[in-house]
Amino acid sequence: MAIKFPSTHKAISKVDYFYDQPGVAPGVLSLSADAEPATLSVIDYDSETVDCHHITDPDEAERYLQNKSVSWLDLSGLGNQSTWQSLSKTFNLHPLLVEDVVNVPQRPKIEHYAGQLLIVSWMVTPDKTATGFRKEQVSLILGKSYLLTVQEEPDHDCFQGVRDRIAHGRGSLRHQGADYLAYCLLDAIIDGFFPVLEHYGELIDELEDEVVSQPTKKTLEKIYRIRRDLLTLRRSIWPQRDAINQLIRDGSEFISDEVKIYLRDCYDHTVQVMDMVETYRELATGLMDVYLSSVGNKMNEIMKLLTVVSSIFIPLTFIAGVYGMNFNVEKSPLNMPELSWYWGYPACLTLMGIVGGSLAFFFWRQGWFSSSQINKS
Repeated sequence: MAIKFPSTHKAISKVDYFYDQPGVAPGVLSLSADAEPATLSVIDYDSETVDCHHITDPDEAERYLQNKSVSWLDLSGLGNQSTWQSLSKTFNLHPLLVEDVVNVPQRPKIEHYAGQLLIVSWMVTPDKTATGFRKEQVSLILGKSYLLTVQEEPDHDCFQGVRDRIAHGRGSLRHQGADYLAYCLLDAIIDGFFPVLEHYGELIDELEDEVVSQPTKKTLEKIYRIRRDLLTLRRSIWPQRDAINQLIRDGSEFISDEVKIYLRDCYDHTVQVMDMVETYRELATGLMDVYLSSVGNKMNEIMKLLTVVSSIFIPLTFIAGVYGMNFNVEKSPLNMPELSWYWGYPACLTLMGIVGGSLAFFFWRQGWFSSSQINKS
């Protein structure tokens, strides 16, 4: 079935959600005509043989639809309109299916079409160049004897373990059908969340010590970044859990009863990921409360120290002010006769030292100096 690709759709960035402008016909794609062609690799296998190679012309994929073996066709990158015109004709793809695959990001879901099952999923992988992670949409188009996967971005995924199992014949993967391959890829996608969450668990542990001992504005920025990233992970895994549950509950003609049992294990992994995400979000929220409390406590310590210092110098300032008025003792004996004493100046300093020392000793006995520390950061 050939699909026309009108260019009336508004393309948006990856951080936004895809939406159609009012009045746009269904099946409209956001790909530009000059987009780079995607890389299409094929792994065709059965219990005895494995054939791995790349396809330059999407029309060549038609011969894998007639094989009795299982064919895994992996499209790395969204490609251009010419690529999808060929693939739509070869695999008889429904226009709405192609729209969900190409117009990213879509919410993870399960869609049934004539002769095919569409599974939209989100894959996260650790980002080696930053402290976060990469998120991309992965679409699985499952047929009777083939699986077409479409990755939003090329050059990185979490499927290498599945490729190695096929190449080396480990496990029962090469003795199963295309539905079992789809399960293996879904399981790899879900398991890919665990290394990312483990990284955020380590960041939270480091922040716990930093928040208590030396909280700064950078600490607050780290907490906000972790909370934002955990919210993104939550939005990624929550609908995938519902989609897998729907696939187990409603079933499909393309999913055997045996594979449904394996999908239950995949569903359990999504529940574990959800629990970890919720736990880390609660910890991050708690870190925010601890940060505010720690900053408030340090401010109280600073105010206490300043109050102690001010309390010591207030009587000293009073004494210095009284003896600094310089009354004339010759006019009246009531005008501070101490000003004419030979030892008046040393006596005044001694009095001030005794008063200041007495106050410092009193505050020390009260324990006001034990926890008074100035945040030098």
